[in-house]
Amino acid sequence: MSGDRPQRKHIEGGSEMAREFEGKVALVTGAGSGIGRATAQALAEGGAEVMAADLSTEGGRETVELVEKEGGICHATAVDVTSASQVEQMVNQTIETFGRLDIAVNNAGIGGPSATIADYEEAAWRQVIDVNLIGVWLCMKYELAQMSKAGSGAIVNNSSILGLVGFPQASAYVSAKHGVVGLTKSAALEYSGQGIRINSVNPGFIETPLIESAGITPGSEMHEFLVGKHPAGRLGKPEEVAELILWLASDRASFVTGAAYLIDGGYVAQ
Repeated sequence: MSGDRPQRKHIEGGSEMAREFEGKVALVTGAGSGIGRATAQALAEGGAEVMAADLSTEGGRETVELVEKEGGICHATAVDVTSASQVEQMVNQTIETFGRLDIAVNNAGIGGPSATIADYEEAAWRQVIDVNLIGVWLCMKYELAQMSKAGSGAIVNNSSILGLVGFPQASAYVSAKHGVVGLTKSAALEYSGQGIRINSVNPGFIETPLIESAGITPGSEMHEFLVGKHPAGRLGKPEEVAELILWLASDRASFVTGAAYLIDGGYVAQ
């Protein structure tokens, strides 16, 4: 391990449950915004030392600043999850910095264009699969190699409601997210005997920069359409998804593996 282990600032108060990740190290991809950022912040608040990985170096730095402002420990690293060498380096850097890897949240993803299958550009379709499915596989490949050595660990993969149901003009995204659910189940069967739990979260439409970048902003026609698809009458918040991720990563979910957990305001119940 290179250098001294980072020292945590003392934070007054906090219950035992609130500090349940004390002594744990977590790696979060796509941590520069949205669900990834909310998860990194929540893990740090719970006592974990966090490696915030993102393609955007600026986003990663902002997440570190937010965590440190609250007295937590967080380092940032830039990663393209479609690159095996970069993913391997990301995991190695986590070990070198913090000495271990207990929790991995594979959250990085993209939306991709909206188009019917016949009109979908091949390069765009492959990019969505590369980031959203192959990227998760690459992350797990190197995370599991480390966790297997330790004989313990928890991995949470971010899928989607569209990993369980279809959606028009989103064939690449739907296919990739269905793949993440299947990958999660297969990995859970392979590694449960080694003390490693692997689950997925399947959020509905969440108020994140990814949604905003697609022009889905409050007051827009598409925003109102999507709100109407959720019986809860609104879109979700990143912090709500982070709460589910934290539970799955915690010892409170010790008998949970291979599961796909919905957090969708009732979307799939219809």
